[in-house]
Amino acid sequence: MAFPLIFLIFLSISFSEASLSIDYYRKTCPDFDKIMREIVTSKQIANPTTAAGTLRAFFHDCVVDGCDASVLISSNSFNKAERDADLNLSLSGDAFDLIVRVKTALELACPGIVSCSDILAQATRDLVTMVGGPFYKVLLGRKDGLVSQASRVEGNIPRTNMSMNQIIKLFVSKGFTVQEMVALSGSHTIGFTHCKEFADRIFHYSKTKPTDPEIYPKFAEALKKTCANYTKDHSMSAFNDVITPGKFDNMYYQNLKRGLGLLTSDHALVKHPRTKPIVDLYALNQTAFFETFSYAMEKLSVYGIKTGQKGEVRRKCDAFNSLTT
Repeated sequence: MAFPLIFLIFLSISFSEASLSIDYYRKTCPDFDKIMREIVTSKQIANPTTAAGTLRAFFHDCVVDGCDASVLISSNSFNKAERDADLNLSLSGDAFDLIVRVKTALELACPGIVSCSDILAQATRDLVTMVGGPFYKVLLGRKDGLVSQASRVEGNIPRTNMSMNQIIKLFVSKGFTVQEMVALSGSHTIGFTHCKEFADRIFHYSKTKPTDPEIYPKFAEALKKTCANYTKDHSMSAFNDVITPGKFDNMYYQNLKRGLGLLTSDHALVKHPRTKPIVDLYALNQTAFFETFSYAMEKLSVYGIKTGQKGEVRRKCDAFNSLTT
């Protein structure tokens, strides 16, 4: 099944994507794969939440102006960058740290060769695979973007309180099918979410019902205890998948059917007529989920990429070259 999906991707790629290849650094940075693998592995072992954090950072990067590492840029006195937009403030520090570590090692081995956007794309794939998810091909040769503005984020990343119709419309506008959207939502099978993102479901659902009645009651009570102090302690959080939080599998979809979905947008997947049949399929068939997820990630990873003069290979991932000379 994987071969025809990959074949379709290559049939549909644009001219800019055609300059990418799996072995892009074979001659210019022959130790690229080895360095990536060693640092990614050691970071994930030391900090097991790195996989989920990096996957989320990659998604947030790609859906705003394409996969160009613009989310890695730090703000300065004259520019508020993407990572400081409201929707990105909860992105994982482990993800940013991982990219810095890999970039530092690669600059020593082959200075000025490997882009930060390629590092983020391949690190994401390696981490997904490490925690049990499917292997998928990553084309390399992206350039790093020349723009990173917080004002560009809103409207490109789904908010947790959006209706499913709004979320579907957002993904379709970027060229993704409903099935691909549901598969990408399966990223929530790993990682955690801060309490403030789902507090309304457990504390302020309605005037007559403080808690969403469709949350499994014991799960709701556990969340209330976990998040009791969330207004004062903003680090309070809960696992997206309470059953197998560190393993990339199809348990997320099984949980949705049991009332164990954390976010309003998660729960909406199992209620909406266009998404419920897909949730049902993935809950029963992990292979089907992995196949669509792999295809969607390959498609996402080349979304809006920069090549040639449209980008650069940054010397530091958190700053444009014009600011590091």
